[in-house]
Amino acid sequence: MSSNLGKIMKGIGGFYYVHIPGQGLYECKAKGNFRKQGIKPLVGDNVEIAILNSEEKLGNIVSILPRTKELSRPAVANVDQSLVIFAAAEPNPNYNLLDRFLLSMQQQEVPTIICFNKTDIVNESEVKQLEQTYERSGYKVCFISVREEKGLDEVKKLLVGKTTVLAGPSGVGKSSLLNYFVPDASMETGSVSEKIKRGRHTTRHSEIFYVGDNTYLFDTPGFSSLYVMNLNKEQIKDYFDEFLEYQEQCRFLGCMHIHEPDCAVKKALAEGKISRIRYDNYIQMVTEVEGQKKW
Repeated sequence: MSSNLGKIMKGIGGFYYVHIPGQGLYECKAKGNFRKQGIKPLVGDNVEIAILNSEEKLGNIVSILPRTKELSRPAVANVDQSLVIFAAAEPNPNYNLLDRFLLSMQQQEVPTIICFNKTDIVNESEVKQLEQTYERSGYKVCFISVREEKGLDEVKKLLVGKTTVLAGPSGVGKSSLLNYFVPDASMETGSVSEKIKRGRHTTRHSEIFYVGDNTYLFDTPGFSSLYVMNLNKEQIKDYFDEFLEYQEQCRFLGCMHIHEPDCAVKKALAEGKISRIRYDNYIQMVTEVEGQKKW
């Protein structure tokens, strides 16, 4: 029995599929001591496995190497950044859901790139509105059309040498983008499907793909709702970077930028320097957290 180091590419039904460079994909179970310690292996974990059968590619995970970063939503390890994809149309972007995702990533200290797909079916003024909504938010924003292969080189440059979480709701072209960057994605997961047939149709599990040049993409399940977690209402404003340059000019220290007089953020909003969409989403999150505190 020999030991080897690899990366968990997928976890399903109590099995973990570990890629060992030069050897391939091993189907592994986690040793019982992890459960006793309250530790659960995550997709993206670098692990040591004991090889039980090299021909059938079977093994046991015996240790998990230290994580550089661990996300709870989605539950993945060792990520450098996230790429969140929304459609410019069909479906129209859900800005509230996008802003909640951005806040969630900021809470977890993960830099995020915003990517709007399907720009081939919208006009220039609609693209401009998307741009203006997020241009002062501190996020990198990309506009692409996977169908026409426009803007994809710029996105690829942002991914090189990093491990990126690919996220977004259903129907926005996330799978198409993954297939563009990893043309043999179905081939990579083929061995998983061979070993465990129900894996073939499973879309509710995170999975990692090797793109090349030390570049990995996590494919995560589509999300439809996110709640603001573990924040006081006073903290939410700190996650809206476009507020920061104005809030020191507010009359009151700790101004919430809602009801207070002489609020520089509300003044900037009225002057069009802050997106009304983003501001309204901020108000909704504050209201939601206030409602949670009443229970």
